[in-house]
Amino acid sequence: MSYVVLARKYRSRNFEEMVGQDHVVRALTHALEQGRLHHAYLFTGTRGIGKTTVSRILAKCLNCIGPDGTGGITARPCGVCTACREIDADRYIDYTELDAASNRGIDEARDLIERASYKPSVGRFKVFMIDEAHQLTKDAFNALLKTLEEPPEYLKFVLATTDPEKMLPTVLSRCLQFNLRPMAPQTVAEHLQNVLAKESVPVEPGALRLLSRAARGSMRDALSLTDQAIAYGGGRLEEASVRAMLGSVDRRHAQHLIEALAARDGAAVLALAEGLRSQGLSAAGTLEEMARLLQQMAVEQVVPGALDATDPDTDPARQLAPVLAPDETQLLYSMVLQGRAELSLAPDEYAGLVMVLLRFLAFPAQDGGATRSAASPRPAAVAAPASAALQARVAERARAVVPPPVVTRAPAAPPRPAPAPNPPAPVPAPRASLTPSRPAAATAAEEEPPPWMDEAPFEGEAVSAPSPVPESAVAVPASASAAPEVPAVRRTALGDRWAELVGALVAANAVTALARELAMQSELTRIEPAEDGERWCLQVERDTLRAPTLAEKLQAALRGQTGLTLRLEVTAGMPADSPARRDAEAAAQRQREAEAIIQGDPLVQAMLAQFSTARIVPGSIRPA
Repeated sequence: MSYVVLARKYRSRNFEEMVGQDHVVRALTHALEQGRLHHAYLFTGTRGIGKTTVSRILAKCLNCIGPDGTGGITARPCGVCTACREIDADRYIDYTELDAASNRGIDEARDLIERASYKPSVGRFKVFMIDEAHQLTKDAFNALLKTLEEPPEYLKFVLATTDPEKMLPTVLSRCLQFNLRPMAPQTVAEHLQNVLAKESVPVEPGALRLLSRAARGSMRDALSLTDQAIAYGGGRLEEASVRAMLGSVDRRHAQHLIEALAARDGAAVLALAEGLRSQGLSAAGTLEEMARLLQQMAVEQVVPGALDATDPDTDPARQLAPVLAPDETQLLYSMVLQGRAELSLAPDEYAGLVMVLLRFLAFPAQDGGATRSAASPRPAAVAAPASAALQARVAERARAVVPPPVVTRAPAAPPRPAPAPNPPAPVPAPRASLTPSRPAAATAAEEEPPPWMDEAPFEGEAVSAPSPVPESAVAVPASASAAPEVPAVRRTALGDRWAELVGALVAANAVTALARELAMQSELTRIEPAEDGERWCLQVERDTLRAPTLAEKLQAALRGQTGLTLRLEVTAGMPADSPARRDAEAAAQRQREAEAIIQGDPLVQAMLAQFSTARIVPGSIRPA
């Protein structure tokens, strides 16, 4: 006897054996038990989830006569009568399956209409099942409309499609529609476990997990992949062999890449990507596994402890959740998803993988130290900085992936005579801006001044020869030191306490987005005793920051940080001592100090005195 593939051997024969479609089974069972039968059914859903199987079970329910030949319409077909056995074998004369992918024209529709005019030969009902019904032509649909709306009492239509959007509205309105859902990986894994137990095939839990995910909700695909994996593994299902067959990427590779990206270690990223190439692992599979890991990280960041503790993949996600800020996790997740679609456009898939990873490194690390505007002191998003242990671990993995190059010494060559030195070229008048590399010294930049700056005098313009000028007399253009004026902060004891507490919240990433903005922009004006603890009064200017939901988020973070039972009360007003104003004042002070250092530097003064066209580009001085 020839071998029967698992997808056919374990096709469900009744509603009790159906897996993952309880909502459809329940509706059809109740309709059959109550005799409320529709004349046309439409089953929609992706491939391999049971549309044809439900159609055959429904045909058996309508035509089953029971083991003794006296049965009627039932929700539990016997499976032993002639109708049940022949429908399962696909040779029942009153059950017709039409594949609309290859029989889609009006001639096939007219043939069905003609056959519908004859009563059933042996059964109780004639059942016409049209698979991939959306591929019927418009003329074929129009020819079937009248029969589909008012068929004879002995005729039932069953339509199945993977794309209901392409069905004519006039057809949809004549059918009772059921949407079969893709099955969860856990449901697929449980069914595969039962099938393999009946087949006496040893299986590792990791192999089942890989197969259930690769099926993407399709039970037929899961059984077909299982058949292939059994043949590949020589009668056994081991995780390593299944992973090799599917071309899946081990989660450790995705984990190492995310750690390297979090540490902003470009060399380690390139080394790990080269390691994937040397092992022949799929770039698309790598991005897919990274997306799955990032999704779990995002869940853990928003709702700690929500991941399935029994899943072995949960531990890496929990370990990596603190490494990236939530917004960085979302950013990298979007890049990974979009990068999968770009792989086919790259010169090769590994080059595409590298570009997707380097794209994330192009964004600056969120360390809370970004320059802030004095007019609107808005703190940058804060991410947990990469720890020294993480950076050391990433560097060690990079060295393990790519061995150091072997240096081959070339034979000694006779020394060549040294070339004659070129005559010194005349030094042109510098037009570059003077920018400091550190607050204590300055160097002349090598590039031209930006186009929006005022140009140096043109070549033919008369310029007076520079005369010796004492250091104290060197004048720096006023525009070079045009520092923004920042109102002085009126510091208070409550302000000191509030600034210290907000700094701790921001450093711990306990508040994010607008809740963090509320903490930075507000002033703690008073603390009063209350019946349920303490009442902290905050004053903030912006209306959008006085939303009750933001106050509740900040209040919860403060309670967790201080351990106090406190209640926040946010009122309108201009804060005089807020963490943001303190940061702006400190930034302005650092700017003034840096400008004073540059203007008083002897080298800067000497260059300004020596070259008449030299100048300090306004806004080019940045504190260290």
